[in-house]
Amino acid sequence: MYDDDLFITGCDSNTRWMLPWFEERFYKHVPNGQLKVFDFDKEELNGWMNKPHAMLKASGMGRKRVCWLDTDCEIRSDISDIFEYTERNKLLMGIDQPWSTRSYETWHNTGVVAFQCLPDIPHILSDWAKEAVTSGGTFRGDQELLHEMLKINLNRLIYITHLPKGYNTLRLDVMDNTAPRNIKIMHHTGPKGKLEIKRQMKT
Repeated sequence: MYDDDLFITGCDSNTRWMLPWFEERFYKHVPNGQLKVFDFDKEELNGWMNKPHAMLKASGMGRKRVCWLDTDCEIRSDISDIFEYTERNKLLMGIDQPWSTRSYETWHNTGVVAFQCLPDIPHILSDWAKEAVTSGGTFRGDQELLHEMLKINLNRLIYITHLPKGYNTLRLDVMDNTAPRNIKIMHHTGPKGKLEIKRQMKT
C-alpha cells in the first residue's frame, strides 16, 4: 500500500450504526490506511445506488488506487496488499459463489471493489455510476445493476479481475462450507449478518 492508495466506505441513517464497529476493526488491522467515509444522506440516490458514485468521486481525489468496503465488512487482518491485485481498466471483485450457485449464473459481489485511478479509471465504473441514475429504481441495488451490465457482450471478461476469496468471504460461504482458511474480510450480509455485528458490538 502506498500513501496515494485510498479506502472508502459509505453509509446513511439506516446503516450508520455499523460505522464505529467497522472503523475500529479497519484501523486495528490497517493502522496506516487512509479511509474516506461518504455520507449517503447528502446524496440524491437511494441507499447503495450511491456506491458507484462514491467510487467515481474518490477516483478524482488524486489517488493512485481506491478500494470500496461495505460497512458490514469485518476486517480481520491487514488488507493493505489488496491493491496489488488491481489491473488497469478493470474492477477487482470477488465472485459471489453462494448466489452464483443458487442462481446458476456467475455473480460478483460489490461489497469489496478495488480499482486503479491512474492513468484512467475503468470504463465500466463510469457507466455503472450513470446507470445508477438512469435506471430509476429498476434494480434492487448496485450489485444487481452491475450484474445486468456485465451480461452485455463480454463485459464480465473485459472489465472484471478476480479478487481472492479471503478478501470478501460472505456469510453464506461459511454456511456452505466454501469459506477459505485465511479470512481477511468477513462480509456479514443480510439480516442475520447484521445480528452478528450487533452481537459483536455488545461484547
